[in-house]
Amino acid sequence: MTARAKAVISWSSGKDSAWALHVARATGHLDIVGAITSVTSTYGRVSMHGVREEILDRQAEAIGLPLVKVAIPSPCDNQTYETAFGKAMEKLRDQAVSVVIFGDLFLEDIRAYREAQLGRLGIEGSFPLWRQPTHTLAREMIAGGVDARITCVDPRALDARFAGRRFDEELLRDLPPTVDPCGENGEFHTVVVAGPMLRQPIRVTAGETVERDGFVFADVLPSP
Repeated sequence: MTARAKAVISWSSGKDSAWALHVARATGHLDIVGAITSVTSTYGRVSMHGVREEILDRQAEAIGLPLVKVAIPSPCDNQTYETAFGKAMEKLRDQAVSVVIFGDLFLEDIRAYREAQLGRLGIEGSFPLWRQPTHTLAREMIAGGVDARITCVDPRALDARFAGRRFDEELLRDLPPTVDPCGENGEFHTVVVAGPMLRQPIRVTAGETVERDGFVFADVLPSP
């Protein structure tokens, strides 16, 4: 029997990476041995999603995978990010990791960028959700038990009042037709607190909503 390739999940803390992990585990084609996340060290939060590190740590425990945190500053230029990510991936490659799983859905330029970045290290990208219709995928996640909250909204694309809302059928009905139901164009980002990829749910409460750097962030606080 051919050994399965060792892989890590690019864990954003949100629904798409969480569902990609769930799908990848279900197929069984890869030996998933860890997760990797970019953390903005200035704030101690998951980059772009604004999720607190304490919740990120609870997620890592719940998915049962060791987590590599890639610390980046704020603001962060592309070269700084690529250097930090590259160093982290080199260490993983030395541990025989040869694949990174992503939750990307349809943005060709993002996929091409990831594949080029990994290719320089001799690592492959895996995209288990690629090109799935997002209207269908969003409802599949919800029906599959994903419990996620919107933590970041781009107010240029979606009303700031959506920040903090639960990702559910009601939300999908309320989204304007110009907004992708999975937020793939950056309209919103989420944090997953329960679902089939987590061994136990993560208890949270709603925190303060603030505007920073042109985005609206709804804080999610860990509960005991």
